[in-house]
Amino acid sequence: MRRPHPSVACGWEDSLAAILGRRMALEEAGISPVPIVALAGAVLGVAVFSRPILAGVDAVLGWLDDSFARLRTRAAKDAPIALLLLSPALLILGAFGVAPLFAAVYMSLFNLQHGVGPYVGLGNYAKALGSPAFWKSLLVTVYFAFGTVPFAMFMSFIVASLLFRIVRGRGVLRTFYFLPYVTSAVAAAMVWRFIFHPHVGLANEILSWVGIEPKQWLLEPRGLLFFLSGGRIPAGIGPSLALCCVIIFEVWHASGFMIVIFLAGLAAIPKELDEAARIDGANWFQTTRNVTLPILSPTVFFLAVVSVIKAFQSFNGFYALTGNGRGPLDTTQNMTVYIYANFYEYGRWGYGAAVATLLCVGIVGLTLLQWRLVGRRVHYE
Repeated sequence: MRRPHPSVACGWEDSLAAILGRRMALEEAGISPVPIVALAGAVLGVAVFSRPILAGVDAVLGWLDDSFARLRTRAAKDAPIALLLLSPALLILGAFGVAPLFAAVYMSLFNLQHGVGPYVGLGNYAKALGSPAFWKSLLVTVYFAFGTVPFAMFMSFIVASLLFRIVRGRGVLRTFYFLPYVTSAVAAAMVWRFIFHPHVGLANEILSWVGIEPKQWLLEPRGLLFFLSGGRIPAGIGPSLALCCVIIFEVWHASGFMIVIFLAGLAAIPKELDEAARIDGANWFQTTRNVTLPILSPTVFFLAVVSVIKAFQSFNGFYALTGNGRGPLDTTQNMTVYIYANFYEYGRWGYGAAVATLLCVGIVGLTLLQWRLVGRRVHYE
């Protein structure tokens, strides 16, 4: 047996003596050396085994890379990789998007009262289609969509066109106009609720400057046409003044997103087309109508589809501005507020699920109708 070198043996003996000496010193001081030894052992173990662990992780990643490379050479090409990368998003969409949709359809077939009730088939759908409250909430939703989408798109396009022609300070102004969209809808609604306050609100203060009597605004169930016609049009025709307040808030809140999208579309238009139109003697209106809008048609179509869907699903502004979503005499109760009230206030889960399913079908049908009628006029080249 080979004996260690004398210097090595002496080195080990000196180290052992030093360790024993330190241990005795710690014990005399009343300090237990066990935690210190355990910590030192853990550090030593990490130092010793970290390299093999990292080598193992590197080997696993290399095996996965080689497996993906072999999959790419097969007939399926990148389909397995794409499915693997999409699986987290598909799981989330399936759990929180598709599954609740099928659950709502299933619940709508039962007369559920707080989660308990018998099977009624299509009875909830027949009850909804025969309910005056359902049709009134649908009418409020239509008023809201027609009041917000066209006006917000028109105003956003005008503002975006003006911002696009500004060279200095465009970024600051773009951020300024985008702030309403990123602001919390509930927090912003509290500010607008104070503006429309019937006693101390800014809106009535402005009306007093021009000699117009104050209005009840969010508390007014009479229609806007009633006030504009001087009472000649019945008060129940058209959107109520309270609903018009919600429309004004939504136009203000949604315009920031539209302005940014329009600015991106305007930046993609070649400058040569605008210059050629000016050389031919076209004014701003002619250039916008014959050059800008045709090229911007995909952007306009996208904003129209998304804005209509959002208008039919709007809830936060209604609930935050009016306090309960329904407003005076239910004149601001749109479809989503009607669904919310049946679910959480009346406990009619089955009926609420049926109304939600009808709303979903209506939005899908309206979107397909937009694709059918407007999509043909979109120029993608």
